[in-house]
This record gives sequence, C-alpha cells and structure tokens, in this order.
Amino acid sequence: MSSRSFLDRETQLCMSLSGRPSNIGTRFHNYLYDELDLNFVYKAFTTTDLAAAIGGVRALGIRGCAISMPFKEDVIASIDVMHDSASAIESVNTIVNENGVLHAYNTDYQAVANLLATSGFSTDYTVSVTGSGGMAKAVVAALRDSGFTRGNVVARNEVTGPALAAAYGYEWSARTVQADLLVNVTPVGMAGGPDADASPYSDEQIDAAHAVFDVVAMPSETPLIVKARAAGKPVVTGAEVIALQAAEQFVLYTGIRPTDEQIQRASEFSRS
Repeated sequence: MSSRSFLDRETQLCMSLSGRPSNIGTRFHNYLYDELDLNFVYKAFTTTDLAAAIGGVRALGIRGCAISMPFKEDVIASIDVMHDSASAIESVNTIVNENGVLHAYNTDYQAVANLLATSGFSTDYTVSVTGSGGMAKAVVAALRDSGFTRGNVVARNEVTGPALAAAYGYEWSARTVQADLLVNVTPVGMAGGPDADASPYSDEQIDAAHAVFDVVAMPSETPLIVKARAAGKPVVTGAEVIALQAAEQFVLYTGIRPTDEQIQRASEFSRS
C-alpha cells in the first residue's frame, strides 16, 4: 500500500450517488487509488435533487460518478453522451466527466454477463427476475444475451414490468413465480431498508430452484442468499457483481486496469 495520505489541488474526485449509500464503493476505489499511488479520492453521496447533483459533477470537474438505485434511469436527462452499454438498455451506472462533457456507461451489464459465464448455470434454466428498474434492465439483458431464453419478470409496476419483459421475450407477472434460477433485483434484503430481513422468494421456491442470484451487495449474505446456501443451492452474490462493475468503473475513471489479484484484494477490503 502507498503511504500517500494527503490531498492537493491536483487530486481528482470521483463519487457515487445512491438512495442508500454504503462504504463498499468508497473502500474499493480508495484502496486501489492508494495501492496504485494515484492522486484520486472517492466519496459516497445521496441526494434529493438529482439534476442539481449532476450539475455539480459537471461544474466542479468531478472526474467520475457511479449511479445506483433509484437514479439509473432518471439521470439520463442530464447526460451529454450515451455510450452503447447505457443506451442499449436505457440505464446508467457510470458517468465520466470529459472536460465538462458527461459520458454515460453501464458496467452492471458486463459484470452480470461475466458472472453468468463463469457460474456454470445451464442456459436451459427458466429464470425469474424480480424488479423492473434500471438495474433490472441490465440483468435481464445480460441473462437474455447469455442464452437464458425462458424467463419471467416479476414486478408490481404494470407499466415497466410488462415493457421490460416484452423487450427481451420474457413473460410478466405481478407475483413471484417458480423458476430454476431465482434472481433478485429489488431492495428486498438490503441493509438499512424497510425489508432488510425479508426475502423476495419463499422458502418453497428456493428449495425448488436450482440456483439463486441476488444483486443486493450490502450485506453480501442477504436473507435470500443465506436461505439458498442453507438449501444447498449455488449462488451469485451482489458483492461479486459490485466488485466486477466497480473494476470497470475504475478503468473508465483512471485509464488503468488493476490486476485480478488487486481487484480481489480491493473487493475483500471493501466488505471488511
């Protein structure tokens, strides 16, 4: 680790905007800035005025901004350039400020696709995905593009739910349905939220499934993941998603790609 412990006028600021900020991204990025001796600093924020916050990113020359729920779609109105990863699913999780021009990307999609590729999950599995927001778009697109052609989007919103399902050839349901692969893309199980102790799927649905995927990163062992492990099901956790997508953000912000070992150490530190 570097001994650099001061900021100066050349220090570049990166940040995140989330409805419920955590320390995961802050610790991940700052760990790598320190290890690679980069003059950057990262800080997490929330906001009740998204347009003003993004205006601050532009006006203050903030280098990068990670976007989390519930801002991934609403932020599009403040963006100058939508790159393919974001425009294809109309969802943004990364902003890079290039001299006052705000470029938008989505690294969630690639992270989910990479995890599916290494999971060993059969593409013959039926899929149930809870949620229809910006992150759900990335997850459903990654699932469909990875070969999971039989799926169901579960969402109470009767506009966004059917629209997301139809866009990728999935079915829509207002209630959870049984499937081989259960995927949670809602705040259910998130620390600090109203449903922190809940699971979006029943014990019976978990027992009947072949695998479980939860994108909630804090805690990494959500009630859904705990129940799935107890039932002997293979799992993918939100901690894995956030580490991979954060690594791609790090590259976009700094132009430097850490080694796999550095990413692993930063991921472990972020959750310690």
